Amino acid sequence: MDVLNLPRPDWMSEDLVLLEEQSRRFLTAEFAPHVERWNEEHNYPREVWSKTGEAGLLCAGIPEEYGGAGGSFAHEAVIDREFSLAGLDSFGGPLHSGIVAPYILRYGTEEQKRRWLPKLATGELIGAIAMSEPGIGSDLQSVRTTAVKKGNGYLLNGSKTFITNGQHANLIIVVAKTDPKERAKGVSLMVVETDDAPGFRRGRKLKKLGLDAADTSELFFDDVPLPPENLLGTQEGQGFAQLMSDLPQERLIVAVHAMAMIERALRLTIDYVKERQVFGKKVMDFQNTQFVLAECKTEATLAKVFLDHCIGQHIAGKLDTVTAKIIDRCLQLFGGYGYMEEYPISRMYRDARVMRIYAGTNEIMKVLIARSL
Repeated sequence: MDVLNLPRPDWMSEDLVLLEEQSRRFLTAEFAPHVERWNEEHNYPREVWSKTGEAGLLCAGIPEEYGGAGGSFAHEAVIDREFSLAGLDSFGGPLHSGIVAPYILRYGTEEQKRRWLPKLATGELIGAIAMSEPGIGSDLQSVRTTAVKKGNGYLLNGSKTFITNGQHANLIIVVAKTDPKERAKGVSLMVVETDDAPGFRRGRKLKKLGLDAADTSELFFDDVPLPPENLLGTQEGQGFAQLMSDLPQERLIVAVHAMAMIERALRLTIDYVKERQVFGKKVMDFQNTQFVLAECKTEATLAKVFLDHCIGQHIAGKLDTVTAKIIDRCLQLFGGYGYMEEYPISRMYRDARVMRIYAGTNEIMKVLIARSL
C-alpha cells in the first residue's frame, strides 16, 4: 500500500513505473521470504548478488556498451527504493551500482570500463569503496594508506574499516596516498581485484547497532602489488577531487534509502495499530495515535516531495540532499513490542540510526549548508 498517496513525480516515466513493478515482483518472490533468516545469520549469501545481476537490478545506470541497462540515476533510485521497501535495507547493491560503478564510468579509462563494468553488472564482481581508516574517519585528506611506486607499478599498504560489502567484495576502490607528503593533492583511487591478490586479507565482519546482514568489515593491504593500469584514470593525485564530485550522488542514495524505510515504517505501523487492541479498543482509535500518525505522514510527505525534487534536479545535473527521523516515532506506537526482534520495526529502528552518519555526518552537512549562506 502507498501510504503517502502522492502523484507520480515528473521524472517518473512509464518505463520507470514498469521497472518499479518488475523489481517489486522479483524481490517479493525471490528475496523477501528469506530476509529474516539472513538477518539472523548476519549475512547475505553470495548467490543474492548473482540473482540480482541476472534480474537486471545491478548497474541499471551504466550504458549498455559496458554491460549495464543503459538507464540513468532515476533507474537506480527506483531499484534502491524497492530494496528497502522489501526489507533489504542492509544489502550493498545500491553502493555497488550507484557509487562504485559510476566512479569507474566517470573516471576510468576505456580499457578499465570494458574490463570491470560488465562483470559488476552481472554480479561476477562485487564492488566496494574503501575510504575510512581507524582513527581518521571522514578526513580523507589524512589517509595513511599508501600506494608507492615500485618498478612499473605500485605497492599498496594500509588498513581500512567500516567497509560495506567488505566480506564479499572482489573489486575494491581504495583511497590511498600516491604522494604521502601531500594532503588532497596526494590522494589517488586505486582499484584492487582481490581474488588471489597477495598481501590482501579481510578482517572482522564488524558487529553493529543495526544492519545485521551487512558485511561491514575491516580490510588490510600488506604490500599488495598493483599494475599501473589499476590507478583509476590516467593521473595520480586526482582522487580527492573525484571523491568530492561524487559525494552528492552518494548522499542522494542514502536519502532514497531513508525515505523508503520511512514509508515502510509507516505502513507497518498503520497495519499494526489497526489490529492491536488495548483497553477494548483498537490502538488506531485513540486520538493520540491518530495525531502522531498524522504528524508522521505530514513530515514524510514533505520529505518525499523534497526528495523527488532532488532526484529531478540531480538528473538535470544539480543536487541537494534530505534526511528524516520518523521511524523512532512510529516505534513508540508499538509499545514494548517495538523493542522485540520479532517485529520488523525494531530492526528498522536500529538500522536507521546510521543514516545520520553515511556519506558525511549530519554535522558535516550543516557545515556545508552554512558555507553556502
